[in-house]
Formats: sequence, C-alpha cells, structure tokens
Amino acid sequence: MAKKPKKVSESYVTMTELVLPNDTNTLNNLMGGRLMHWMDIVSAIAAQKHSNRIVVTASVDNVSFGEPIQLGNVVTLKAQVTRAFNSSMEVRIEVEAEDIPSGKKFESNSAYFTFVAVDQSGRPIDVPEAIPETKQDQEYYDGALRRRQLRLVLAGRMDPADANELKSIFNLT
Repeated sequence: MAKKPKKVSESYVTMTELVLPNDTNTLNNLMGGRLMHWMDIVSAIAAQKHSNRIVVTASVDNVSFGEPIQLGNVVTLKAQVTRAFNSSMEVRIEVEAEDIPSGKKFESNSAYFTFVAVDQSGRPIDVPEAIPETKQDQEYYDGALRRRQLRLVLAGRMDPADANELKSIFNLT
C-alpha cells in the first residue's frame, strides 16, 4: 500500500541547546562530537516526523566546522527532510550559534544526514514521498538524488557508470 505523500514542511524541527562547560574542549569551544550528537538527534526527529516510523542513521555527509561555537553560546539546529526514497530519507541540518550578550549570530555549519525507516524488527520499510513547497525546497530536493548517488558510489554500493545524475553534472552522459 502506497503511503500518502507529505509536504517537506511537515518534517521541520528546531532544537535549541546551551553550550555548557561539559560540552567544550580546552579552548572553551563546543566539541565537534557534541555538535554532531545534537545534529543526529534533530535530524532523526525530522525523519521520524516524515515517516511516522523508527529511524536509524545510515550516513552523514561532509560535516565541516566554520566559526567555533563558544562556551555560553546558544545553538539552534534546524532540520527538514529534503527528499524520501524507498525506505530512506535525506535530512538537511543547519546550525546557527548566538552570543546573546553581544547579540552576535552566525551560521556554524550545515550537513545532510540519511536515515532509514525500520519496522519493529529492524527491517527497512517504505516511507512517504516528500513534496517540496518552495523554490529552496525544490533545489534541495533536486540535489538529493545527486548526493544519494555520490554516497552510494563512495560506499561501493553503486557503479559510477550507473550514476547518471552525477555524470550529468560533468556532461559525461
């Protein structure tokens, strides 16, 4: 039975955290692993909202760290499903930090996580199609297939010759 498609806005999640001493390294900057932990949580919630299922993290794309987030900063993480495939969903996460006393806000990083919806036995299960609503949603949706093919090629699960979306970027079709 096909699942009813869902608008990508239905998966939108915002999470806010305060950087405390236990979250920092010896320079009083947020540890990357702690940030990735928060990113995994917020993106899993978005994937669960989209699929109405238990989800497991399948992959994390290129997380790079820009400006350091410091002790006492407030971190806001925003996540939304960009596209759903059979049982998997790509989720985009954006991270913003704020030093409330100074009023300084900055974007720290963004990343894409992939989740797979599973049944109670842990087997993959189909998820609803994700429907983009805005021009930006459509750009993320269109790029999701290329990112998926790149993930599969790098994982050795797809022959590069079969990655038609990737080939089209380089005019190799």
